[in-house]
Amino acid sequence: LETNLLAADKSRAPGDFENAGRLGLPFAGGIEDADKRARSLNSEIANGRLAMMAITGMLFQDGLTGSAWGDWSLYVDSPLRAF
Repeated sequence: LETNLLAADKSRAPGDFENAGRLGLPFAGGIEDADKRARSLNSEIANGRLAMMAITGMLFQDGLTGSAWGDWSLYVDSPLRAF
């Protein structure tokens, strides 16, 4: 795919392939309006950052409590526990 269909073009932005449209589907229609495209790309970046923070929080919680799913009964000495 990277050598034929999704070949990098130095005149285009990174990840902006000539033959790939929205969601990276080959030959699918992309976003033609520049403002809407910029808004969609910024939303995708923001959601990616939010997902990275969520995963970081789950890893921290897993390291702190031994469970990434919020089982605080395994960690009774937490200063964050009210009861």
